Amino acid sequence: MESLFKVKVNWGVLIGAAIFILLLNPDMSWYSFLAILISLHQLLLLFYSINTVIPIRYLAGTLMCLQMFIGPALAYNGLDQYQYFAYRMQIPEAQYFAYVIPAVVCFILGLHINAGKLKGEMLNEKGIKIFIDQHKNLPYLLIGIGFISSIVSIYFSSDLAFVFYLLGGFKFIGVFMLVLSNRQLKLVPLVIVFSSIIISSLGEGMFHDLLTWLIMLGAVLGIKYKPGVNLKIIVCVSFIFLSVIIQQLKGSYRTATGQGEAAGLETFQKVYEANNDQNSLFSFASLAGSNVRINQGFIITNIMKTVPARVPFSDGVELSQILESAILPRIIAPNKLNAGDRDIFKKYSGVNLRQGTTMALSSVGDGYINFGEAGGCIFMFVLGLFFSEVLNIFYKKSKTSPILLLFAPLVFYYPIRPDCELQTILGHLIKSCFLIFVIFLVWKREFTLGLTTTWKKLSY
Repeated sequence: MESLFKVKVNWGVLIGAAIFILLLNPDMSWYSFLAILISLHQLLLLFYSINTVIPIRYLAGTLMCLQMFIGPALAYNGLDQYQYFAYRMQIPEAQYFAYVIPAVVCFILGLHINAGKLKGEMLNEKGIKIFIDQHKNLPYLLIGIGFISSIVSIYFSSDLAFVFYLLGGFKFIGVFMLVLSNRQLKLVPLVIVFSSIIISSLGEGMFHDLLTWLIMLGAVLGIKYKPGVNLKIIVCVSFIFLSVIIQQLKGSYRTATGQGEAAGLETFQKVYEANNDQNSLFSFASLAGSNVRINQGFIITNIMKTVPARVPFSDGVELSQILESAILPRIIAPNKLNAGDRDIFKKYSGVNLRQGTTMALSSVGDGYINFGEAGGCIFMFVLGLFFSEVLNIFYKKSKTSPILLLFAPLVFYYPIRPDCELQTILGHLIKSCFLIFVIFLVWKREFTLGLTTTWKKLSY
């Protein structure tokens, strides 16, 4: 648990923030106050981890707090009055937080109980540099594989397309290798790779992948260049501002592109200017509309309102369907759950989704559906522990192939999202681990060649 409590955190900042929150809203309940404090603690852990690790555990905890704590706390403390009634919190604040706070805390404890010094996230920089020196063309090969896979993925059915979708992430691994090498930073490949994801994000109107890979890039750059606290604060504030702007505008942007506007920066700029001219970008009504996109809690409240009042607890039946969907290919389980399954969402939340709209029950919701409040907390602990164990396996295997840890972000950049279906999260994690295992097994010589020499060099 030292990665959770025995690490550098500016407790003065945390205490100062707590006092400021109480002065700003003295009527805030202790439930919301505690939820926000836990969220700030996770955010500070994430902030101070930059320069040392690729912070998968801290990022998972921070995003969980953002969507299960911050969004609901804002809703309960004023934003719900500006919200469309169907997207408001459906149960009292005390009832919601009495389950969700222990559930999220259990998830975070599971992530860290056997993490040691963040095993699976702490890179062996010397080993990676020596490996890259021995395989100078490998970063460019991975970038090429990534681009080709992203292009051809649209020509295959869902299962095969997912394999190429994962391979498309190799371009980011290639860039990370170039950043961490002994050679001068190559800006052209970095700009090309991240320009491609900016273009694809604008084209699809989906920005989570872009923001997540930017965080991963920032972590790798931090490991390489060790920026000071002031620079990290500037970058952090800029990133938060960018995230808020995207969150505020993406709904209007999708509407504009859906009405025939060309997807791209020009349309995004037009949407920004239109909202800014109307002084609506940071109005309470606009913030309320944006908050629902980070407030996974309103779905949890619908679940807790529906189960067990109208639908009984699943007692593990729904979870078995999820595991079947995550593990088995469709050729073996043709009736397994589909991504964005509307029927199962409606059954347990009671919410009718409009055509083209998808929402997820989330892992916190699935825990409650299957096992109730106490069992849901245990489930969330096990889920966090499972994530941590996967990272620990990466750590153990990296002792003979230090480059392996650079593939961990590819495995976790989707599972760390709290707003996604559990079957999709687990499916991504399991399939990506299997793919990486096969690649390292088939091309074992390429990924381990010269490592005996590497460890001799590192031992002196």
